[in-house]
Amino acid sequence: MKRRQPETTAPFELRDFLCFAVYATGHAFNHVYQPLLKELNLTYSQFIAMVVLWDQDRQTVGELGRRLFLQSNTLTPMLKRLENLGYIRRTRDSADERQVCISLTEAGRTLRTRASDVVRYVRNATGVQDRKMKQLLQDLSALRQALESHTPD
Repeated sequence: MKRRQPETTAPFELRDFLCFAVYATGHAFNHVYQPLLKELNLTYSQFIAMVVLWDQDRQTVGELGRRLFLQSNTLTPMLKRLENLGYIRRTRDSADERQVCISLTEAGRTLRTRASDVVRYVRNATGVQDRKMKQLLQDLSALRQALESHTPD
């Protein structure tokens, strides 16, 4: 497949790569999150799954996976661990036995209060004000959508 060459030559320095800036920022977020989530006995992936469930309890594995951009083969072991921790319950959907529904337990709902401190701490650690945070979220969402819809020439 022959790729069209850009009209101008882009700088070939790592500091100029948007993908690396996002990657490195993800690592910085992990360094802030990790000790906080360790106190909750959660990984970041487990934490964001809980955030989605706190927003909307009782979802199928497929719905949860779509919202987290994860495949079921990645999601299933994580959900098993959350179930072993007592935060969720997995049950077969009575209307469609092929579907597994995820519901919060009382312990899972209670965890939200403790987790709100984590969210507040990390938000403060960014040093980003509300208006700028909203703009960053919109820009990153637009970037993700552009990349997802991109087809090679």
